[in-house]
Amino acid sequence: MSYATLDSVFSALGDPTRRQIVERLARGRQSITEVAAGIPMSQPAISKHVKVLEESGLIRRRIEGRVHQLELTPKTMDAAASWIETQRKFWNAALDRLAAYLSETAPTAKERKKK
Repeated sequence: MSYATLDSVFSALGDPTRRQIVERLARGRQSITEVAAGIPMSQPAISKHVKVLEESGLIRRRIEGRVHQLELTPKTMDAAASWIETQRKFWNAALDRLAAYLSETAPTAKERKKK
């Protein structure tokens, strides 16, 4: 996944309304009306949020007659999760190395008493 795509995904997920939409779609395919139910926002505003999620590749829209069905695209979410996991592993390894170094170079109790 390119950095531009990652930027788009994380930017899309940076908004609480869009995260709420993604959470609702994690339960399965829904219409825009179903996704919008209970969100205190106008239909045009919800549509703008949906468009941002579509452009980021997080969701896909299928039009069935007059109903717009939305569903998650797990491939995009998996790629973002993979990037996060890579960063987590890197930082955990770096912190483990730092802890080991500090443990090796820390003065012993005897050395501290001599001071």
